[in-house]
Amino acid sequence: MNRAEKAALQLRAVDVLRMLKETRTYDELADETGLPAGDLNRYVNGHVLPGADRAREIVDDLGRAALAEELEARIRVDDEGYVDNTGTVFDQPLLDLAAPVVANSFDFDRPDVVLTAATDGITLAASLASYYGSPCVYAKKRKETAVEEFIEARERLESGIQLTYYLPASAIDAGASVLVVDDLIRSGETQELLLDIVDAADAETAGVFTLIGVGDDGIARARERTDAPVGALVSI
Repeated sequence: MNRAEKAALQLRAVDVLRMLKETRTYDELADETGLPAGDLNRYVNGHVLPGADRAREIVDDLGRAALAEELEARIRVDDEGYVDNTGTVFDQPLLDLAAPVVANSFDFDRPDVVLTAATDGITLAASLASYYGSPCVYAKKRKETAVEEFIEARERLESGIQLTYYLPASAIDAGASVLVVDDLIRSGETQELLLDIVDAADAETAGVFTLIGVGDDGIARARERTDAPVGALVSI
């Protein structure tokens, strides 16, 4: 871990503690974390930063559970089973906090590129790309007029509609490791198309990640396509 990564981890640990402190006293937070209340007070108020090992423990052990709890509180599901997660994908500070938790909680290798599909996955992909120091690229359902060469991925859905995504061919180099992310996985159709793009680029899949897994079908479909880690922060 270089100095910049260490500092980023320490700051994210403080962000996790501050989020938890919004609904807890220092004594309650001490009971939950096993850390002295005085140390927690100094971390939360910015007087000192936790050491790297302690910061990693906070992010790994507390961060994932805290973010999952926060995410579940924001999810809205209507009577027909459709998910409204705008309270999450519109909250960039929350997604920025999620990035190091995801990176430290799942077995993803550091990717060369973070890939998603426009549009709701872009804010999450941007946060992860920023954390990893990697480019963020996203496939669209239409071609940009100024781009000459595209990678195309097509699939005919059960409804009979053909879904097509386009990504500029220059966005992913051959041999690059690619982390495929999205805000939500339900059927897995979009993720399968993104994995098709990775294959067409002669790149390698570093992993597949989503904030919300709706049911098991989409996650299972992604796992059938790749040996790389596939994970969801919350399953509903």
